Amino acid sequence: MSTVALWGTVIVGIVVLTPLADRVRVPLPVLLTVFGLVLPLVPGTPHLSVDPDLILPLVLPPLLFAATQRATAREFGDQARPILLLAVGLTIASAAAVAVVAHAAGVPWGPAWVLGAIVAPPDPVAATAVARRLRLPGRVVTVLEGEGMFNDATALVLYHVAVAAVVTGEVTAGTVGLDLVLAVVVGVLVGVVGGWLGHLVLGRVHVAAAETTITIALPFAAYLLAEEAHGSGVLAVLTLGLLLRRVSHTSVTSGGWLLGRAVWEYADYLLTAVVFVLIGFELTAVLETSPVARSALPLALGVVALLVVLRFVWMFPATWLVGRGPRVRPEQRFTRRETAVVSWAGMRGVVSVASALALPALVSSGDAFPERDVVVFVGLVTVLATLVLQGVTLAPLVRWLRVGTQADEGAEIAALRERATRAALAAVRERADVPGPVREAVALQYEGYLTAQLALSDARAAGQDEGDQFGTQVDDLLRAAVVVERDVVVRARNDGDVSAHVADEVLADVEARAVRDLD
Repeated sequence: MSTVALWGTVIVGIVVLTPLADRVRVPLPVLLTVFGLVLPLVPGTPHLSVDPDLILPLVLPPLLFAATQRATAREFGDQARPILLLAVGLTIASAAAVAVVAHAAGVPWGPAWVLGAIVAPPDPVAATAVARRLRLPGRVVTVLEGEGMFNDATALVLYHVAVAAVVTGEVTAGTVGLDLVLAVVVGVLVGVVGGWLGHLVLGRVHVAAAETTITIALPFAAYLLAEEAHGSGVLAVLTLGLLLRRVSHTSVTSGGWLLGRAVWEYADYLLTAVVFVLIGFELTAVLETSPVARSALPLALGVVALLVVLRFVWMFPATWLVGRGPRVRPEQRFTRRETAVVSWAGMRGVVSVASALALPALVSSGDAFPERDVVVFVGLVTVLATLVLQGVTLAPLVRWLRVGTQADEGAEIAALRERATRAALAAVRERADVPGPVREAVALQYEGYLTAQLALSDARAAGQDEGDQFGTQVDDLLRAAVVVERDVVVRARNDGDVSAHVADEVLADVEARAVRDLD
């Protein structure tokens, strides 16, 4: 099998496993990792690898930026204390505990700290996928996502300092402290400057494709600039993303926002999927080529057990302390059941894999990176074990503890749409500075939209007592109507009645309405 054919097989596997994960109710990252373990065992399959120097710069900026576009600084601010206790406190504690255990097992202090930094940050991908499907409370999802973003920054700052110490062989408490402060300050500064510059540039570009290109380039630029200035590229991207999320919506066109949203959802999906497949490939390669697998397995299992236990030991006192704060509202407090779910949602993932694979092969003296095979093996086994053990059992645990909420996101979406439409309609009617026919035409547009929204909501609500039959029939009828619209437009394009551009503009409107009304 050629390398091109192998990549094609990987993409096909990702596409096939995505709907299968929903059917078998297993998180997609777990299935992808197993797929990556099995595929290299097929005879004739070449090894799949990426240059270690390219892994972090290629993988982290888009994944981190995409994560910031799913939340807001306000949400993180409301849960700042539990997020900081997990993302900073627990991450440092986990890295230190793993370093102590690894050193006790014979690994030198430098590589032991590198291993600790690699396995310290949990990945929120599998956890939040389960959380959203089972309708966990919003504060739980926010804490998991916030921890997943900001613990990456903490762990990767520790990782870069530890790797630099091993590579150069020179490290003191003063230099470590200075490096940490520099990484934080420079990273945040680059993110703030990049965010405001991006906002200004986007305000002067009014073409959707160009706007999306800018948002794609900015995270990579911020990451590379921060790293070149000895700052944290992760913090730069997180700061940039959260700032743009807050201020840039007024500077981009509607088409640019829709296109950007689609692009970032796809980039997040594809990159994450590929990295989880790489976990299996790399672990298979280590098992086949490295003599450390058998001797390092006890250490790997010990690290997994330590991380699982430490998270529980940390979480319950932490949530109790957070809940006792004077400014904490009752709805912000975690119940014991919610704390148990968050404690079990400690699966390692993309960042751990990327940082393990990015380890340099040599130090500055030209010698091999000490204990590199052990560090990579233990890191990958930790990711695999936590993904399978906790990823597969998290959903049953949530159901058993009955932590899910009854919140109806569909009703919230409909209510917010109605609120926004009524506000727009009121603003149009108040505009006395435009001619009456113009005002009436625009008002009629919004009145029709509002009437349609209310009618659809009423129709769906009317059948809730009958197993939501009306809601299903509304969706089926809307889909049938969309099919007719598509057919008419495509036939007109194929018959040459209209140009392709005209047909595509009408199709864009048809598909946007379909997404809005059927999403």
